[in-house]
Amino acid sequence: MMKWDRKAELTIVVLVAAFIMFFQLGHLPLLDPDEPVYAQTAREMLQTGDFISPRIYGDFWYDKPPMYYWLVAGSFKLFGQSEFAARFPSALLAVCGVLLVYRFGKSIFGRRAGLIAALVLATSVEYFYLGKAAVTDITLTFFMTASLLLYLKGRYYPAYAAAGLAVLTKGPVAIVLPAAIVLAHLVWTRGFGEIKRIKLVSGTLLMLLVASPWYLAMYHFHGMDFVDTFLGFHNVTRFLKPEHPSGTLWYYYIPVLLLGFFPWTVFLGQTGKRIWQERKGLVGRELSCLAIWAGAVFVFFSLSQTKLISYILPMYPPLALLTGWYIDHCISREAVQGVFGKPVILLLLFFGLLEGGLVWGALEYLPALVPGVVLTGLVFGLTAAGAWLAVKQGQAIRLVGVLTGGMLLFVVVLMTCLFPAAAPALSVKDVAADFKAQYDGQAPVYVEKFLRPGFAYYMEQPGEELTSINQVLAEMKNASRPIYFVVKEKNYRSLPPAEQQQLQLVAVADNVVVLRKE
Repeated sequence: MMKWDRKAELTIVVLVAAFIMFFQLGHLPLLDPDEPVYAQTAREMLQTGDFISPRIYGDFWYDKPPMYYWLVAGSFKLFGQSEFAARFPSALLAVCGVLLVYRFGKSIFGRRAGLIAALVLATSVEYFYLGKAAVTDITLTFFMTASLLLYLKGRYYPAYAAAGLAVLTKGPVAIVLPAAIVLAHLVWTRGFGEIKRIKLVSGTLLMLLVASPWYLAMYHFHGMDFVDTFLGFHNVTRFLKPEHPSGTLWYYYIPVLLLGFFPWTVFLGQTGKRIWQERKGLVGRELSCLAIWAGAVFVFFSLSQTKLISYILPMYPPLALLTGWYIDHCISREAVQGVFGKPVILLLLFFGLLEGGLVWGALEYLPALVPGVVLTGLVFGLTAAGAWLAVKQGQAIRLVGVLTGGMLLFVVVLMTCLFPAAAPALSVKDVAADFKAQYDGQAPVYVEKFLRPGFAYYMEQPGEELTSINQVLAEMKNASRPIYFVVKEKNYRSLPPAEQQQLQLVAVADNVVVLRKE
């Protein structure tokens, strides 16, 4: 088995994580609708000089607390307003999250387990995808991970401070979930005596000292409008009522987890079995806490009626630590070939299914993806062959290296072939540039809700929101001067032919059109 000193291990972790998160970070447009929301809100913070009350389109915006907006605004000041700057905080905190897992994994389970856990997290599909996106999820995951790992190590005051920062990132869920995890862990381990040591009163006061000033300021300036919208709708209502049709699917997060934790998903079954066997061992307290943490996140968001792929991201750091521990455990017992045979078979199956899905999607919907899909198949094939050979030779560290290297190559293909081919269909940047070159700056512009954040960011003017395609017909009838509509092409084609003939196509880019009514 190859051995490295601590500096070499840290260098490997930093280089792998930094390459994955920062490679081609600013080369793609902001993808609709989420990324432009955070970029535009941060821009308006800088324009107004108001860092307390987030705004978008000039209106107060109570969707999220301000942490990520603050980070992006700072990034804009440092790098200028760009796609890279909008994504920089997520990428940086994603790397820091990997380093957290490495450090705590090393201190809890040993150096090799910490190294493997860090590589597992950095190369998990959903983790690096969101690490390269201008959204809040990585920021929440970083602070929540720091809080729970600090609790596990008995560093309670820093844990409360990190929890406060998480509340400033996402709201009440950032304290409800960690509190439930800690309580469930204390009950499971019968560690009720620890309640006296976790500094519950003074620690809660510290958390409130970190988080509450912004909430109090928002209540002072906006009163019950803020409370009803932020706490009422964006937290309570969205948990109890589905915002999207997928919210009613109880099994929604099963395929999300299988794909999101790929390629390490294939170890989860064996890892869970080994955790149960070792629950009363030397590291039983740590294993049970990590397992409860991952399980609580999965169950909580499965119960929520509003579901999004990104919501279960906070379960990936504990899963990475558990997977790193399990692989290291097998290496220590020299049980590699017999134990990892089944995961490699599952890995071959996963690679085949993923490649088949990519081929079908490319041929059915976006032929421009075909070259990237072919390269992806090559990467998957080489990785699968290398993994099979490593297991056959009983080399678990080589298996980890093969999977890590395979995912590095996949990131290269993803960011140079797959995403660039798909991006024009996922962003209004191109159509906004075409329209901006000929727009007089005076005529009214109506924009579909889904497209409005990207349009506002790239046009630097928000337009009026179109709530439905029927509104186009209403605005056409009342038009007394030229007006523009920015809609998806399929919605334009759904208009009656007579109305289509009254509209002039001003700009077209993939599935988005700009229309002019004289």
